[in-house]
Amino acid sequence: MRLEGKVALISGGARGQGAEEARLFSREGAKVVIGDILEEEGQQLEAQINETGGECLFIRLDVTQASDWQHAVEATVARFGKLNILVNNAGIGSRRTPDGGPIRLEDLTEAQWDQVQDVNSKGVFLGIRQVIPEMRKAGGGSIINISSIFGLVGSPGASAYHASKGAVRLLTKATAVQYAAEGIRCNSVHPGAIDTPMTERLRSSPQRREEAIRGIPIGRIGTTEDIAYGVLFLASDESSFVTGSELVIDGGQTAQ
Repeated sequence: MRLEGKVALISGGARGQGAEEARLFSREGAKVVIGDILEEEGQQLEAQINETGGECLFIRLDVTQASDWQHAVEATVARFGKLNILVNNAGIGSRRTPDGGPIRLEDLTEAQWDQVQDVNSKGVFLGIRQVIPEMRKAGGGSIINISSIFGLVGSPGASAYHASKGAVRLLTKATAVQYAAEGIRCNSVHPGAIDTPMTERLRSSPQRREEAIRGIPIGRIGTTEDIAYGVLFLASDESSFVTGSELVIDGGQTAQ
């Protein structure tokens, strides 16, 4: 029960990595609010967690809309009385060519660039801004921003994604410095290749999957559970002296 007595809001929590985090947080004693635009999947997860003894609320949340964030935080506090943890998990990937290959920067449209920045970067900013007053009332809190190893290193494509996840990394540090004195911590998590709906195209191509595995010293693709346990640590009081840090969970990929 590492999160007993805590209330957590997880964006992009209806499926994949966010859903794994929601289930784990619930098992560890947290009351969980999942926000997502995927209403059917979110409601199914809400019911699943509640049926297994947890306390969960689903709220429709488009992370690019400040009004949605305001509603999500207000609903969280109205239902559970406070807010201790925010996981900025919602995100989208960069566009790829029809065969799944990378798109070079000069071939990106402004609309494609803006969409990725709106969800991956602006969405994180809006979430942080909305929860700070409630965490202050609660006497502190923990914000975990899901970045990526692509927020640390470059690659032949995914320019918009790199830029958005790099922005998350440094926004995390700025938030940590600004609010540490108020007991509000902020850290970023940097997954490598993980089996999620976002990487479905990678899994569907045996050749691409094998290429990815060859670049990972541990020798396998990561799981959503691998990431969720790292997020759990940062959400819990076990990490009370950790803020402004980067937790890289990539099987050693960026250590080379």
